[in-house]
Amino acid sequence: MYLYGASGHCKVIVDILKAQNVEIQAILDDFPKSESLLSMPVKKTSDQILLPTDEVVVSIGDNSIRKKVAERLQVIFGNAVHPSAVVSSFSSIKQGTVVMPNAVINSGSIVGKHCIVNSGAVIEHDCILEDFVHVSPNAALAGGVTIGEGSHVGIGAAVIQGVTIGKWVTVGAGAVIIDDLPDFAVVVGNPGKVIKFTNPQR
Repeated sequence: MYLYGASGHCKVIVDILKAQNVEIQAILDDFPKSESLLSMPVKKTSDQILLPTDEVVVSIGDNSIRKKVAERLQVIFGNAVHPSAVVSSFSSIKQGTVVMPNAVINSGSIVGKHCIVNSGAVIEHDCILEDFVHVSPNAALAGGVTIGEGSHVGIGAAVIQGVTIGKWVTVGAGAVIIDDLPDFAVVVGNPGKVIKFTNPQR
């Protein structure tokens, strides 16, 4: 496995892959700040040719940048799922997605490509996460929640059952979401209120 992006997020993925006994070939970065990360070599992407048969996880926390990188790579995208995560056999996790320690993904849920289900996050039954979504540590989605492409649910946030969150939405830390949210909204508070909209160019 290659990791693309020498970030703090990458460090956690290294731990996950080591727990899975997956060998890491190298960490790649467009602008490396160091020659190593966690005692592993960091190579400049321009110095490393990736083949279509190489397996890669894009280890970049920013949803928008992760999407741009993933769309330009012609490789096999792997997953990283920590052994302590509880993932239902009746759920689905698509390519490139990372599931962190102690996360829960329950029956009937579908997690899209290149998502991050962070440490201790709970994805209840029948949720749908579209591509490039990030559910932060200790955030909880009740049953039947749908989250659009690129949206970020902040640390400790809670979303009640059946809510639909649009694409590229930012849900603030600790927010409680009880109503559907439109695309590109930035939402904070309990109950969650839209405070602004972001630039829709992605």
